[in-house]
Amino acid sequence: MRRHISTTGGVLQAVNGLTSRWAATASPDRGTVFSAPGVWPLLALLADGAGGAARAELADAVGLLAHETAAGARELLAALEAMRGVDAAVGLWTRRTLTLRDAWREGVPAPAIGVLTGDVDADAAALDAWAARRTGGQIERMPVRPGEDTEFVLASALALRTEWFRPFTEGVMWPEAGPWKARMLASLYRSTSLLDRVGVARAPAGAVTELKVLGNTGIDVHLLLGEERMGPGQVLGAGVDLLAGRLPVVPGPQLPYGEVGPGLRVSRVRAISPRPPTLYVKTVPFALTADHDLLREHALFGLTTARDAGEGHFPGIAAEPMAIERGAQTATATFGALGFRAAAVTAFPAAGAGMPEERYFTTEVDATFDRPFGFLAVHRTTRLVLAAGWVTDPKPYREDEDAE
Repeated sequence: MRRHISTTGGVLQAVNGLTSRWAATASPDRGTVFSAPGVWPLLALLADGAGGAARAELADAVGLLAHETAAGARELLAALEAMRGVDAAVGLWTRRTLTLRDAWREGVPAPAIGVLTGDVDADAAALDAWAARRTGGQIERMPVRPGEDTEFVLASALALRTEWFRPFTEGVMWPEAGPWKARMLASLYRSTSLLDRVGVARAPAGAVTELKVLGNTGIDVHLLLGEERMGPGQVLGAGVDLLAGRLPVVPGPQLPYGEVGPGLRVSRVRAISPRPPTLYVKTVPFALTADHDLLREHALFGLTTARDAGEGHFPGIAAEPMAIERGAQTATATFGALGFRAAAVTAFPAAGAGMPEERYFTTEVDATFDRPFGFLAVHRTTRLVLAAGWVTDPKPYREDEDAE
C-alpha cells in the first residue's frame, strides 16, 4: 500500500524549475519528451559527494544548498514511491576496487550495490535488464553503455501510468491551417460539462490554452497550446508557472464568447432542449521517444566541471578520483484514448432525424489541438511535473484500422 506523500515546497519547486529550464533547450521543430524527476535526484546525490567548483555547479543546477541536496534526493524519491501509478528507483553499480565513502553510500536510497565486472557486454546486459525491469519494459536499454574504464554508474528509473476517468473516442482530423494543414490525422474526441477543465493563461510570451485530462491514479496530463509563434520553452514554462500559481488564468466558465485563446472558441448556440454548457475537445494521440545527451547541455545540469577528467571531483563519494564520463536519458510517452498509454476505442456518431424547433440557448466551448503543442504529466496533489514534452509529428489516420 502506498504511504503518505510528504515533500517540501522547496524540493518540488526545484524539480519543476529544472523542467522549465530543460524545456527552454527543446527545438520547436522536433517532438520530444523528458523527465526532470528522473535526472534531478541523481544530480542531487552527485552534488552531495562533489567538491570544489563541481559541487557549486551541481547544487546550483539542483536548486538547493549543497548540504541539502542528499536529503532532497531522498525526499523526492520517497514521494515518487508513494504516488499511485508511479514506480521509481535508483541503481548504483561500482567496481570492486572502488572505495566508496560510507557516509555517502548510506545516503543513497538504493537497496543494493551492483558490481561492474569490467566485462563490457556482461555489464551492459545487467544494466539493460535493470532498466527494463524497473520500467515495466517501456525502456529496454540503459541510455549509457559502460566502458572498460567505467568505475561507477548511478542511474534512476521512473515509470508512470494512468487511465482517464472519461475515455476519448477515436476519429479523424483534417487541420485547416498550420503545420499539419491538409493532413489526415488520427484524432481523439471527448465532451464534458465541466468547463473548468480548460482555461486561458496570459504568459509574458503570449496566451496559452491549458486543458486538463484527469487520470484515475492521481496523475493528470495538461495539454498546452500557445500562440503559433511560441516555442516549447515558452509554452511548457507557462504550464509550470500555472502549476505554481504565478500566472493569471481565466477558467472555462468565465471565458467570454468568441476566439478566446489559442485553439479555443466559445459560442452561444441554439438547442432543442435545455442542456448545460459543454466543452468539446479535439486532440491527437501521440507516442514519443527521445534520447538526451546530458553532457551536451552540461551547464544546464551543472556538469561543466564534473566532466573534466583531468582531476577528481567527487571526494565525498569515493577515495579514488572520479569525473563524469557520460550522462544520458531515454524517455517515452504515449497518450491514447484510454489513458497515458497506447489504447484503442471505436465510436459511432449519430445524426438526428427531422428539424425540431430550437427554442433554447446554451454555451459550447471548442478546444482544438491541431498544431504543435506541449504536455505536462502532473501529480495532482503535489503538482510535481513527472514528464514533459512537445508534440510535432502526430499519427496519420489509417482507414484500415477501422476494419480491424
